[in-house]
Amino acid sequence: MTTRRSRLLRRRAAAAEAPPVADINTTPLIDVMLVLLVMIIITIPVQLHAVNLHLPAGDPPPSTRQPDVVQIDIAPGGRLAWNGESVAGRDALRARLAEAAARPEPPELHVRPDRHARYDDFAFAMAAAHQAGLVKVGVAGGEQYADPP
Repeated sequence: MTTRRSRLLRRRAAAAEAPPVADINTTPLIDVMLVLLVMIIITIPVQLHAVNLHLPAGDPPPSTRQPDVVQIDIAPGGRLAWNGESVAGRDALRARLAEAAARPEPPELHVRPDRHARYDDFAFAMAAAHQAGLVKVGVAGGEQYADPP
């Protein structure tokens, strides 16, 4: 018959012979990380990807008069024209743009580059219009760049 004491001694001896466990119990670590993740998700404010615009209601009144339109043509070689009239150079174009911007009601500016004009000339005309303070600027003549059918 084995006594209770002998069984206890046998268990202690078996436990002493077994190698120690070298693994870390990661379950509590994972639990803590999940709790922190949930707390972070709750505390982050909701991002709204919307832009609040206050738009006017109703139809705008019809325009009483047609705006003045100035067309700048850019030909190959950097030649510039103001409403069909040749402009002496870049400084003369800047002067005309400054005069147009100084009017009480500045005109619309249509820049029409030729297909073979240099981009540098086009960029100069756009930059000069911006520097003069003209805000109604458009590029005309895009149909010449379309592929033929």
